[in-house]
Parts: sequence; structure tokens; C-alpha cells
Amino acid sequence: MHSSYFKMVSLFSGAGGMDLGFTLTGGFRSILANDILTPPAQTYALNFGHHIVDIREDSAFKKSSPVYLIGDVADLDFKNFKESPVDLVVGGPPCQDFSVVRGPSDERKGIDVVRGRLYAQFVRVLIHLQPKVFVFENVPGLKSANRGAAYKAILEDFTELKIRWEEIKRLTGNHYRSTLSSYSIVFSDIVDSAFLGVPQKRKRLIVIGAREDLLRHCSLFDLKQEAERVLFGRGSLLGRYPLTPLEVFEGLPLPELDREYKAIMMEYRDLEKGLPEERIPRWENFKKLTFDVVRDYLALNDIAGNDSREADKAFEEHRAVLKKLGYYNSRVEGKFFLDKSNILPNEKEAVLERLKMIPPGENHSFVKGTRWEVEGKGMSLIYRRLHPLIPSYTVVAYGGGGTWGYHYKRDRGRLTNRERARLQTFPDWFLFSGSTSEIRAQIGEAVPPLLGEKIAEVVKIILTEISGTGK
Repeated sequence: MHSSYFKMVSLFSGAGGMDLGFTLTGGFRSILANDILTPPAQTYALNFGHHIVDIREDSAFKKSSPVYLIGDVADLDFKNFKESPVDLVVGGPPCQDFSVVRGPSDERKGIDVVRGRLYAQFVRVLIHLQPKVFVFENVPGLKSANRGAAYKAILEDFTELKIRWEEIKRLTGNHYRSTLSSYSIVFSDIVDSAFLGVPQKRKRLIVIGAREDLLRHCSLFDLKQEAERVLFGRGSLLGRYPLTPLEVFEGLPLPELDREYKAIMMEYRDLEKGLPEERIPRWENFKKLTFDVVRDYLALNDIAGNDSREADKAFEEHRAVLKKLGYYNSRVEGKFFLDKSNILPNEKEAVLERLKMIPPGENHSFVKGTRWEVEGKGMSLIYRRLHPLIPSYTVVAYGGGGTWGYHYKRDRGRLTNRERARLQTFPDWFLFSGSTSEIRAQIGEAVPPLLGEKIAEVVKIILTEISGTGK
């Protein structure tokens, strides 16, 4: 390695959730980031210290790094880029416009791959920079889209880069590079963030590739094993005993939150009086609660058996995660933040009255057939309350009409942006820039930094092996 850190280029960077994970791991430096929107760029610059530059300016690469280029990635011109070689390119290009068109069965080709423009730009950057490693992240649905054909095409683009470049450059319109190496796939699978300590059900497709020409003296099999160990959470109890919203909001592991849990749930004890008969069966779940925080946690998360020593060990892992994130002994409710991300949202009285009839873990369907019913709403996300003891549903970036995400306390409505940020594992020192809705979007679109840390751990293993410092 020629310097004390690995150089990273980040595309579709947003506010920097993934990049923060790499920074916190240590040994990585983001020299260039890019997105098309200004508010996330300002958040990124505030926390990472990058200069913000318009991507179309001739002087874009003349400023000393690190820089955050605002604009369309298609306008990214590398002819003045002075930071080569690059160790890592990371990005999650939107793939909505990626499709596979099936032709007649008698055609030799059979299918025609129609690559998304932004995805093609990600590949173009790999062509130009030829980083030692890349990280591609996306929605889990991409793996099964078009009966798996789109996913197969993406992997083949990376592993047959020399061949596929001729097809892809029709979209990007860039010149061919004379020396070009394809990539070996070290990891490609869906990763569940909850298995890694994120208090949220959030799955992402992660693909990690390393340059073939640099792997000649490395064991690809061993690297794949290490990647799976880290990203599947092997050797940890967090997959079986997930972290919870109650813990990240209160800053303590569950065994120390028995009183808080009981107070939260007891607020709902008289709710049954206002329910129609058809809702009573769903309310029976509440009656099964013991109001003992650990016993209810084990039951609600389907943790079979009664191994108290294992549970104790798991809760010590919870404590370690809370300390790593800086949440330990730091309750979020009522805490002041300079970016005003923890101000309680104003809520209409009618919304608060409806929410008082919806218990933790339930949504708008719980009040169907009552005077609190929401007409014409079929999404499960509508007026859905968190459960204090179950990992949060996926924190989303956009949407009104009851899609905000709601607190488990009966007298609370919408979550604050800082509560969303904790569910995403952003440290409290990470400050956001923009309006309330812009900050909500930045948080909801981000890769959880804790997931980013685990990906960075894998990348560091690969880069260390390539550089020979691990031998």
C-alpha cells in the first residue's frame, strides 16, 4: 500500500451512510463523492469535510481532494482526475430502468439486456478507474427481477468486463480503455442488517468484486468464506437476538429496561374498551404479554429455548453495539441537536386520537370498522407503530398519508428524524442539513452505517490480502 489509507470513490453517495461505515472502520478515505441533489451533499460535506463542486465545472478536479461533485454522474469526466490509482469504488445506482427483454426462442441470443442508464455509468467508472475492489449495493428485489436474468447479467458485466464494455458504452458514449481487467466476485447475496446489530428489518443486495489480475496469489475461496462470516453475522448472537428500538432510544440493553417497557405497554391496557368484536382476537396477543421485558422479547422474536447464559451473552453484545454507536446511557427523547432533528413533529388531534387506538406493532387495519378507520388505505406501513421489542420495519424516505413511522408510546405520533437516524445507526454526532422532509429522505435512503462498517471490514480484508501486508 502506497499510503496510510485506502482511497475510496463513492457514487450515488447521498448523505453518506455507507461511506460513514468505511470511515468509522478506519483506514479508508473518501476522496470523491457524488450525487445529484444538494441537501445530501451539504450533509456529507458537513460531516466528512468535502468541498462541494458542480460536476460540470472544468475546475471540478482542480480543487484539492476530498470533493463532493453535485450533478449527473454521466457528466463525470476523468481526464483531469489526478488521484489514481483508486483502491475502492462504492455505489448503489438506482436500477428501476434495468430490464430484460425476451426474444423469440429460436433466436440464438434469447434475451436482450436493457441496462439502466445510471447502472451503466457505475460500470463506466469501473472501466475508467479500475479500482482494486468495488462494492455494488441495491434492493433485494433486483436478485429475483426478470426471473433472475437481470441479476445474472449484472454479475456477468463485472466478471466479463472486457466483453460487456462494448454493449455498455453505447449508453455511456465513452472511449474504450486499452488495458482492462475484469472482476472476480468475492460476495454476492442479500444481507439482513438486523443480523449485524441494526435495530431494523432492512435487507440489501451486496456485491463485492476484486480485480482478477490482483488475485493471482490470493485464495478466492478463503476470501469468500471470510466475507460470508462477516456479512452473515457468523460468530455473533445478533442474528438470533436482534437489537430493538427500545434499546437504541433508551441507550441501555433490555434487562435494564424492565420498568420502562412495563410503563409503555400498560398505557394500552384499557384500549380493548373501544374495539369492535372482530378486533378482539388480535388484541389477545396483548393479553399474552408477561410485562417482563426479557420474557416478552424472547417470545415476540420467536427465540426458542431458555438458555439464560446465551441470552446474557447476547445482551452483552447489545451493550457493545450501543457503546460503539455512542448511544449507551444516552436517551434520545428530549435530547437537543444542533440540526433540530429531534424536534417533535406537530400532529393533528384526529391523528393522535386514532393512534391511541393502535397498539405497538399494529397499523391502520387495527381500527378498521371503527370511527378511527382510514378509508381506502391498503398499505401495511400506514399508521404503523413500532414495537419496542421487535426490530423496526424499514425506515422509508418518502410518503405522507400516515407513512411517517410512529412511536411505540401511546401519547406519541410520528418519529423524529433523530429517532429515525438511530434506527439507521447514525451516531448522534452526525448532523444533517436541509428541511425536515429533506433530512427524512436522506436518512431513509441511506445504507445503515453499521452495515457499511461490516462491508468495509470485508473490503479491508481483501485489500490487505491483495497488498500482501496480511502475509
